[in-house]
Amino acid sequence: MSLPTVAASCDLIRDGRPLIDVRAPIEFAAGSLPGAVNLPLMDDEERHRVGLQYKQVGPESAVHLGHQLVSGGIKRARIRAWVEHVERHPEAILYCFRGGMRSQLSQQWLKEAGIERPRIAGGWKAMRQQLCQHIDERVEQAPMLLIGGLTGCAKTELIHALDNGIDLEGCARHKGSAFGRHPFPAPSQIDFEHRISAEMLSLAADAPNVMEDESRFIGSVNIPLQAWRAMEAAPLVRVEMPLDWRLVQIQKDYIEGLWATYSGHYGDFLGWALLQRQLRQALLRLRKRLGSARLARLIRMQDIAFREHKRGNPTAHEGWLAPLLSEYYDPMYRYQLEKHERTFLHVGDWDNTLAFVRDWSATHRWQR
Repeated sequence: MSLPTVAASCDLIRDGRPLIDVRAPIEFAAGSLPGAVNLPLMDDEERHRVGLQYKQVGPESAVHLGHQLVSGGIKRARIRAWVEHVERHPEAILYCFRGGMRSQLSQQWLKEAGIERPRIAGGWKAMRQQLCQHIDERVEQAPMLLIGGLTGCAKTELIHALDNGIDLEGCARHKGSAFGRHPFPAPSQIDFEHRISAEMLSLAADAPNVMEDESRFIGSVNIPLQAWRAMEAAPLVRVEMPLDWRLVQIQKDYIEGLWATYSGHYGDFLGWALLQRQLRQALLRLRKRLGSARLARLIRMQDIAFREHKRGNPTAHEGWLAPLLSEYYDPMYRYQLEKHERTFLHVGDWDNTLAFVRDWSATHRWQR
């Protein structure tokens, strides 16, 4: 039976084509393609048993076991899941790890159910190669500009205000500091890289890359090597904002945004407990750098802030956020500036820097 294929291409991601990943859930969790939904041919246990059979007995026996495990009601349920998804997303494309037996079998069963959909030739592996190659090519060829500044200068918001901004922290689901952990799990390294590639694919083909000045590691993931090397060589601009302005921004990022996420997902009671735990643990992670006395003082001030917050005064968190910025984050940032003797194309306030970056981007269009 001849079954249609499509070539592995970044265009599938750029165009937002719906994708069905028929690999096992454990494979999907380790790294999927942007926008894909996991509707597996085999679950983790079935895949494990078939894999053992392949190693111990051989491929024919493994295939036979697979058909035994996925048969009857199990087979009908999985076909039904594919059919229902394709009915909602008629342009859906199937893929497995290498575009081999699992996606072919899924195609065949779908066709027998009256629906013909293509699979990606080369599967997930070929698509991953394309996505990683796109990152490498873009950072090697396109001009790049980095945005730096003290904590609380709304650098991420500036990135989002640009047509050519790439939000690395958003891709990592982490704000890049001890307080930057997201309430939900961070992506795998593979998914982080795929998200970066997807963001780059969403930009105009001739747009330069603008991103925040980051360390190599953002939470639990690290910036791909070629991108990091390009960042090390890229020119910088710096946002400068006063402490009171930055405190409002930090309050929004570290308190209000976090509380909205926790309360919206877990409800007020559990969300409040999780908010307190996360902010307390963030302080404790700075124990060595803050020193015992300063840590104890910040913890006391944080406790007071939580009591006031519960009474309806969330601005009370400024009591511990202000010294955290002025005594820890600001000196650390300035030390790094002096240590690396970095120069900046531009230094200005938020609005002024946004205007500069837009002008720079307009004059640094490029051609492949």
